Amino acid sequence: MISTESIETILDKIRPSIQADGGDVELVNIREDNVIEVRLKGACNGCPMATLTLKAGIERIIKEEIPEVVEVISVR
Repeated sequence: MISTESIETILDKIRPSIQADGGDVELVNIREDNVIEVRLKGACNGCPMATLTLKAGIERIIKEEIPEVVEVISVR
């Protein structure tokens, strides 16, 4: 089981870079199928680069530290 604390610790490392561009990321849910649901906020909400930030940034970093993670998706 993936812990909320482990995901939050990783997000805390990523968050300063996202906040530097006026955005933020919030953990919404860790599903039983090991899919992580996050909410992109601030400048990230609706930004054309948000998908790249999510997949190439947030998802890649989380999967490097927690290989059990299947995917990171953005929810509203």
